[in-house]
Amino acid sequence: MNIRNNISLKNYNTFGISVNAKRFISVNSVYQLQQLLKIEKDIFLISGGSNMLLTKDIENLVVHIDIKGISIDKEDDSSVYITVNSGENWHELVLWCVSNNYGGVENLSLIPGNVGTCPIQNIGAYGIEVKDTISKVEALEIETGKLISFSNVECNFGYRNSIFKNEVKGKYIITSVSFKLTKDAHQLNTSYGAIDVELASKNIKNPTLKDVSNAVIAIRKSKLPDPKELGNSGSFFKNPVVSKAQFIEVQKEYTTIPSYSVSDTEIKIPAGWLIEQAGFKGKRFGNCGVHEKQALVLVNYGNATGSEIYELAKKIQNTILHKFGIILEIEVNVI
Repeated sequence: MNIRNNISLKNYNTFGISVNAKRFISVNSVYQLQQLLKIEKDIFLISGGSNMLLTKDIENLVVHIDIKGISIDKEDDSSVYITVNSGENWHELVLWCVSNNYGGVENLSLIPGNVGTCPIQNIGAYGIEVKDTISKVEALEIETGKLISFSNVECNFGYRNSIFKNEVKGKYIITSVSFKLTKDAHQLNTSYGAIDVELASKNIKNPTLKDVSNAVIAIRKSKLPDPKELGNSGSFFKNPVVSKAQFIEVQKEYTTIPSYSVSDTEIKIPAGWLIEQAGFKGKRFGNCGVHEKQALVLVNYGNATGSEIYELAKKIQNTILHKFGIILEIEVNVI
């Protein structure tokens, strides 16, 4: 096995944070990973590096998951079941699905990262969550090296949450994700966000999967920075969910506050709106800042450390708590 020493992780995280891995190895098969786990247990996993903020050098062995491959397990006239290995790029998978007329993930276009991390965070955008298409997740148990299959229910999915962020965190390595997608009678979701507006601007009245995907890509590109050009990890904070009573109290002072009903007793508030109202949108703080078009995104202007970005995040959290009485949770994993 080719373990390398003192490797910079700058190109392995979308924030572009320059920290070092004392030891580093890239694996491209489940077998290779199993062999590695026989001799190494104290490991740090990295895949697309899209949902992490690195604040220090990594002392334990950094294992880059680079397992590729897509297979069709079975299909009928209406559905197709596919299994995708964890090292595949998420957006490239979405484009592949759209090109094959497989529906269900088109609203999740242009989300950064790899397939293996999508169930951990239960990624979502524009009214869709990945849990709605996942049939099972296969993962390697670090302690035993055995492959374990988790059904959709066993993944215990929640809003930006799953069993892999909680009960079994650090115990498994996701090796593949299986999806059930539609082949016809696609249930398109175009009402969330600006998708309908984007489609109307193109005079599209009966959109295809590709039309919806293109609309989402256009919207995201207009609002979100490309990590290759400006280091970021997408949405840094979760949209807070508060009680109706708390929302009504905040609404008394901020009458234009946007909201989305989650249940009969809970309301979701866009974190970006809160951050913008607090005056952070477009502001730069040394080598980092808040993006000028989307306040939910923290950015690295080139030489920021992870600690600098984390300090900015805490400053935003404290300001929102003081101004609105609302707790902002960080969505990104801070290491």
